Amino acid sequence: MFGSLGDIFRLPDLKRRIFFTLGILFIFRLGAYIPSPGVDRAALASLFSTGGGVMDFLNLFSGGALSRFGIFSLGVAPYINSSIVMQLLVVIFPYLEKLQKDSADGHKKITQWTRYGAVVFAIVQAIGMTAWLRGLGIMQGGFFDWLLVIITLVSGSVAVMWLGEELTDHGIGNGISLLIFAGIVARIPEAILQTWSMVRLGSLSVIALLIGLVLIVVVVAGCILLQEGQRRLPVQYAKRVVGNKIYGGQSTFIPLKVNQSGVIPIIFASSLLIFPYTIANYFSESSVGRFISAMFAPNSFVYIICYVALIIFFSYFYTAVVFNPNDIANNMKKYGGFILGIRPGQPTSDYITKVMERITLGGAVFLAVIALIPNLMSSVLNIRSFYFGGTAVLIVVGVAMDTINQIEAQLLMRHYDGILKKSGGRKGLLRG
Repeated sequence: MFGSLGDIFRLPDLKRRIFFTLGILFIFRLGAYIPSPGVDRAALASLFSTGGGVMDFLNLFSGGALSRFGIFSLGVAPYINSSIVMQLLVVIFPYLEKLQKDSADGHKKITQWTRYGAVVFAIVQAIGMTAWLRGLGIMQGGFFDWLLVIITLVSGSVAVMWLGEELTDHGIGNGISLLIFAGIVARIPEAILQTWSMVRLGSLSVIALLIGLVLIVVVVAGCILLQEGQRRLPVQYAKRVVGNKIYGGQSTFIPLKVNQSGVIPIIFASSLLIFPYTIANYFSESSVGRFISAMFAPNSFVYIICYVALIIFFSYFYTAVVFNPNDIANNMKKYGGFILGIRPGQPTSDYITKVMERITLGGAVFLAVIALIPNLMSSVLNIRSFYFGGTAVLIVVGVAMDTINQIEAQLLMRHYDGILKKSGGRKGLLRG
């Protein structure tokens, strides 16, 4: 493994991408520590030390920037909300779907509209955040002071969006997912120290801590199993004679991933459920606002039901966006391939769709269960020094595995072993 890690730095392009990724992540973390103006830091720290629930959840996705009210407090949430809306619109309106698929210019227009939508969401969330702090008495000043804070938060959100896109284009992995990953991982040392302090003070028993550690291991193993699980459809290719050569005749398979969408449903569902809470901040002094805030608080019954439903919905939705059974069936028919017992063409497409729907349901339910078990257990074990949940674990494991797979692909294309060696003879085979 260490030899494979050394191979990374023998490839100039891969080394440049990794250092670029680390530089972007450093800038992102630096922005979390640059405070926005006009906020009482001591009152804000006191609020987050006793708040729990929604505030810890929001703070988790901003990498701790919210508890300091840094310039990157909004994080990637506005961009993700805009992406959700745009993808839904692409499915609803045929013009947008055609625009996205037909040309590179159309795809650029969709991306540009997504950016504009992210700015709109950032403005709404910045106003809601400012109103929330004003209602709690943490933010003082007049209209122009509040306007300065709103402009700072929106500018920070636009900067985070730009960092994520640059990271996707010139770094390793998905930029937005890596920023969320960095924000979650950055809180781990603080969480460990807080948990250790709770054990020393007696507020957390050793037995509860051990159960929590076992739970983390189980959830991580479940995440890996979910990410790697697949259903293999056997495919047979008929022999074809072209000139003096014979093509085909071999057997292969189509790998259908159980979790085709990765951590996208978790990110989308979490970000979408944050939005009602932000809107409720406009009415924080009214009973309606307080009711909505309590209803969409993490671990509440309504939140859990909506969370599970959105995870299942986005699992199907994203799979439908990235996976096209018709293209697979047409390509198989073109090259003389067929699934045993299934006619080529449309029957093959229908069969692949049917199988994909079944395994997607199982994967989505399993994804929701893994996401909820730690949340419920953290409430039972009373581990509240930090927000530990399946959402965070799934994102960390999923993004880490995706990034490692991309690095492996870069290494294997250049005849190097991957970080995770799958067979002892692969090195000799590739270099031969």
